[in-house]
Amino acid sequence: MVYDVIIVGAGSMGMAAGYYLAKAGKKVLMLDTYTPPHQEGSHHGDTRIIRYAYGEGASYVPFVKRAGELWQELETLADEHLFLQTGVVNIGEPTCAFIQNVKASAAFYGLALEYYSAAEAMNKWPGLSLPVNLVAYFEPTAGVLRVEACIRAYKKLALEAGASLQTNEKVLTIQAGEMVQVQTAQNIYKAKHLIVTAGAWATELLQTIGITIPVTPTRKTFAWFDADEQLYHDEVFPAYCFEFADSTYYGFPSIDGTGLKLGRHDGGEAINPNEPLRPFDEADSVDLQNFIDQFMPQHGALKYGKTCKYSMTPDEDFIIDFLPEHQNIIIAAGFSGHGFKFSSAVGEVLADLIIDGKSKQDLTTFQLSRF
Repeated sequence: MVYDVIIVGAGSMGMAAGYYLAKAGKKVLMLDTYTPPHQEGSHHGDTRIIRYAYGEGASYVPFVKRAGELWQELETLADEHLFLQTGVVNIGEPTCAFIQNVKASAAFYGLALEYYSAAEAMNKWPGLSLPVNLVAYFEPTAGVLRVEACIRAYKKLALEAGASLQTNEKVLTIQAGEMVQVQTAQNIYKAKHLIVTAGAWATELLQTIGITIPVTPTRKTFAWFDADEQLYHDEVFPAYCFEFADSTYYGFPSIDGTGLKLGRHDGGEAINPNEPLRPFDEADSVDLQNFIDQFMPQHGALKYGKTCKYSMTPDEDFIIDFLPEHQNIIIAAGFSGHGFKFSSAVGEVLADLIIDGKSKQDLTTFQLSRF
């Protein structure tokens, strides 16, 4: 069978793209090495933050605002509660670039943003302990997405719209041409267009057609701590981002009694995505323990930790682009660290690129040619 579009990687971005393309009447095949949602990519761990006053730069704001609209639409279509409006508090020194970008993007786009000194923040959220040199900017309309539930919702809609999904089928090679050929261990598939949204495996897949992209698969860790629900429950405590000169941390309130969740965005170990990740261990817990002891000292004991795979570009901006020598192949990669919140809008963008050859979103920042 020949498809209009094959999507390699049916995770966050791929599943959304599959839905929007199938909804538009395209014959779509989604391929995944595992059965999404799963534990092998960047989309597990229950929750992801969605924020609009964007510390990574104001150019992201229209994109993430569209993503927010599409998450609301998905909630309606799936008849499921996917978004928790916990608010998000951004904390750092007032001169740091991240905090400056949060302020600037909120001012430029008229986003709700509340300022608190360290003392005021601790009064509002007694679970916090902040040194006097830090400030807090709280975005009340931001919050938390339930990750696996979002992917399951897009999966259901994509299949209902007519998309095909082949799971537990690893793509081995891609052959470019007027008709793209995708070979797995079990089958050979052909399509007019190909989208590669394979996360940590995107780099090695594109190498099979001689394309090198600067995306590094990286081992990351995150953990949950017992929490005093009166201080840290999601109804009284927000999701949070802490930005320091040498480190970045993020986390979540206790949702459904799971405890405080904490991760570190920067750092990590480069990995081969085909090899098992080293399990979360005591060495991983030390840094997270030190952070939470200092800034949320009323937490309880470490409950457990998990590992995941980031796939990041050197500048931490995404890649969403046609391959220069193969205009029927689109790469969407390098999302880790702050990409999940965009996946609804990325799916729409990828569908637009296939159908119209262009997107309503400004993708200049994400062009492959910048490297």
